[in-house]
Amino acid sequence: MKLNVGALRAATDKMRSAHLPDATNLVNKTLAQHGLLPGGNPGQADDTGSGLPNFTSILQGLKTPFQEGHTPEADLPAGAEFQRGSYTCEEGSRNYRLYIPASAPSGVTGLVVMLHGCTQSPEDFAAGTNMNALAEEHGFAVLYPHQSRGENAQSCWNWFRRGDQMRDRGEPAILAGMAEKVAADLRTPKGATFVAGLSAGAAMAVILGEAYPDVFAAIGAHSGLPLGAAKDVTSAFSAMAGTDMSAQSDRKAATTPTIIFHGTADSTVHPSNADAIARQVRDSGPKQTFESEAQVHMSGRKAHRTIAETGTGQTVLEQWSIEGLGHAWSGGRSEGSYTDPKGPDASVEMIRFFFDTVKA
Repeated sequence: MKLNVGALRAATDKMRSAHLPDATNLVNKTLAQHGLLPGGNPGQADDTGSGLPNFTSILQGLKTPFQEGHTPEADLPAGAEFQRGSYTCEEGSRNYRLYIPASAPSGVTGLVVMLHGCTQSPEDFAAGTNMNALAEEHGFAVLYPHQSRGENAQSCWNWFRRGDQMRDRGEPAILAGMAEKVAADLRTPKGATFVAGLSAGAAMAVILGEAYPDVFAAIGAHSGLPLGAAKDVTSAFSAMAGTDMSAQSDRKAATTPTIIFHGTADSTVHPSNADAIARQVRDSGPKQTFESEAQVHMSGRKAHRTIAETGTGQTVLEQWSIEGLGHAWSGGRSEGSYTDPKGPDASVEMIRFFFDTVKA
């Protein structure tokens, strides 16, 4: 997710001058051009005289473009499949890609649902996170749901809409139903379905963990936002900026084990959101946990890792704060967008965390 901070600052200045209608229009226009309002058309120059710049050039300068010439199919090992599919229920339908590793001829060890961020695609996310290679190593399948531009102008999951924040409604119902259907078709072992995401995808993963703890055994949130962080587009921006967390007060996450990654230099989703996710997990989890902290050095980056465990040794929370990392997947590959090869490999650590919950 990328928003024009300068335009929003202009709106804030107008609010201070009591020009609230003009300020509201400017905020809504900025959010719409970044896919947070229906009908947003990023890249279209403003024609109202408000001085908004062309967003196409801004977005091109902010993100690492996906290498369209590189397709995951080109790297498929013999016997592996990267299928296309679609799932439909009463709440709607979404397309998806499904990776079935060649290393699991007698059945997969689990299912990992990967929710891409804004402007990304399943193929892009697969290339950047390198999750398919890990699937081959460990024998699990990977499901990549696709958010179309018809549902959001920037292909963001609509984590900020009330209708998409609860069980049996909207996108959570579609994604959980999709995961259950694919897991059943693959005969995935019980308790071995997980969900992870980046940015908007991470925010939706947190929602799924609360709404469907019976479907998802663990959650991975990279550069995401906590449950109930927003109720509309205006509060979505406030949450991303880390300036307004009041919307969370009446929401509690489920006790689903959660692993969190966030960069200290993330200027798109403020790092305080990671702390808020962790706080929700603690508040809704066991009354007593034992925490340990460590400084980790990996691939040229320092990271602070916190682990919270129960008295029986089950990990309920693992949080990584990565120094100098921006809004990008830690340890990701350059073939995908929003990746940074430095630092701990978030994909490797998430898979370790997920399957440790199965063993516990």
